[in-house]
Amino acid sequence: MAEPETKRKIPLVPENLLKKRKAYQAIKATQAKQALLDKRKHLGGKQIKFKRLEEFVRESHRKHRDDVRLQRMEHKPRLMLLPEGHKLAFVVRIVEIKGVSPQVLRVIQRLRLRKIYSGTFVKLSPASLKMLRIVEPYVAWGYPNLKSIRELILKRGHTKINNKKLALTDNILIEKHLGDYGIICLEDLIHEIYSAGKHFYEINKFLWPFQLSVARHAARNKMGFRKEIGDPGFRGDGINHVIRNLN
Repeated sequence: MAEPETKRKIPLVPENLLKKRKAYQAIKATQAKQALLDKRKHLGGKQIKFKRLEEFVRESHRKHRDDVRLQRMEHKPRLMLLPEGHKLAFVVRIVEIKGVSPQVLRVIQRLRLRKIYSGTFVKLSPASLKMLRIVEPYVAWGYPNLKSIRELILKRGHTKINNKKLALTDNILIEKHLGDYGIICLEDLIHEIYSAGKHFYEINKFLWPFQLSVARHAARNKMGFRKEIGDPGFRGDGINHVIRNLN
């Protein structure tokens, strides 16, 4: 005859010990939550980025070269002479700007070239030409032809209205915001940019900076892509070749 199974006794935990455990767990949860909030407040939602010593040295050298180059520019007034027969330039940033001189950074922001491979039109004047010379080691610029201007605006033309980026595909939108300047369609806008007319600044401000694309192979072969688009600086009519590669 089988023996009856004996019931296992569950050890009882004193009530005061349970209360201590519960209070301890609540304290640890509060501390963990506060530590997370402090970390987010300190980092601003960003991860800590460590810089190598070589990066600090490279940025310091770049800033020093910019300062020396800008000082020499002040003694070369011939570089500020306006080119004959050209009123318009297209500028595209093709070099990173980490560690550059504050003056170079201000000009980059004024030209609205905050992202690499972004481009914009510039009406040539002594002031704008000086700005281009300041940022010349980081941008490629030259004289775009009508074909390049039309391809850029038709393919990558955007504007920003009510904090929304909108493609320029509707003539009604253009007439609504540029009708006061006699611009009612895309062809009018292209002609005003190409001729650098009297309303160029208003229309160029209406246009969002062109964010040009980079071929997929460039991510794998950066040196080859750099040779393909060339070095930064003045390109003259060669800027049209750069636009073809990046558009």
